[in-house]
Amino acid sequence: MADFSDTLTADHIAMIENQPIFFVATAAEGARINLSPKGYDAFRVLGPDRVAYLDLGGSGNETNAHLLADGRITIMFCNFQQPALILRIYGKGTPVLPQDEGWEALAANFVLLPGTRQIFDIAVESVQTSCGWGVPVMELEKERATLVKYHAQADPAKWTAKTAARVTSIDGLPARPTDRYIAGDA
Repeated sequence: MADFSDTLTADHIAMIENQPIFFVATAAEGARINLSPKGYDAFRVLGPDRVAYLDLGGSGNETNAHLLADGRITIMFCNFQQPALILRIYGKGTPVLPQDEGWEALAANFVLLPGTRQIFDIAVESVQTSCGWGVPVMELEKERATLVKYHAQADPAKWTAKTAARVTSIDGLPARPTDRYIAGDA
């Protein structure tokens, strides 16, 4: 049975804080639906009606393009331990890049990782929980260090040039690239 609320409760936040992975879904008219898994310590609850997550450079910049075009975003957490539970956050997201006003205040909530390109700031519109009985019970073995290691070894000028060229999504929607390489705090 699904339950809805307008904001995150203390129980929701406790569940979120125990999850090593979350999933992000976005869409824009005429474009593919984008669904991405996210790991690392990259998600923050900033209040009952506001969350954010740290985004590292990857194969594309679909979430950025979709949020610029449409704004809608869904974040999903699955409890792979007990009790079985799925939690979805529905909201409107804004990409905040290092060159944007408000970056410093938002970035202060995170340990910046090598290759950080933006933070997605999300206004929570509703929260849904459901049983999760079909989700397996699993143990986290370890995080993969590959993405952070890749970015840490990057030449900053080449990384910035490559990222600056990513100005459209797979479907040709405009995206905003970061203008700088972030070596990270870690």
